[in-house]
Amino acid sequence: MKGLVTPIVICSLAAAPLVFAVFRAPRKLFIGATAVVGATALAGYIAYAGYGYRFTENLTGSLDGHIYVYKPGEPFKKGDTVAYRWHGGFNYAPGSIFIKNVAGEPGDEVKRDGRAFYVGGQYIGLAKTNAKSGEPLEPAAGGLIPEDEYFLATPSPDSLDSRYAVTGNVKQREIIGKAYELF
Repeated sequence: MKGLVTPIVICSLAAAPLVFAVFRAPRKLFIGATAVVGATALAGYIAYAGYGYRFTENLTGSLDGHIYVYKPGEPFKKGDTVAYRWHGGFNYAPGSIFIKNVAGEPGDEVKRDGRAFYVGGQYIGLAKTNAKSGEPLEPAAGGLIPEDEYFLATPSPDSLDSRYAVTGNVKQREIIGKAYELF
């Protein structure tokens, strides 16, 4: 696969101008499409050129980005974005890759005030009563985050994250590694 990456990148970058010249697309569209093709080709090169990154897609809109790369085993800390494997349930298959922010780490206190959540005194967000599908959502319990577990969340009110009992704290072994937004 590594040997094919460079020709694919070159062909992708060369093809965009030809396609737009034939169809006489406006200049702004040409520049935008060339940038997208170039970014995709570069991301493909980075992912498969021996750096060990993998691609994933954010299908829910719980974070701003749509395409992420993650590196299995890459260390992370509070405030970082991580990829982890979902345990299954709530309309998602076991092993689905979720992307969330690390809001709390072992030893941090999770405080729940009704449906409002705080980690280490910082407001995280409200836990909704029902999912978009209408299914009821139970908020997670508060308390100290145990060793080898993390509180993962996003700013989105629709994020299925550690605010909910169905997710809870995410175990270290379920976290794949640090994730990075591409676009």
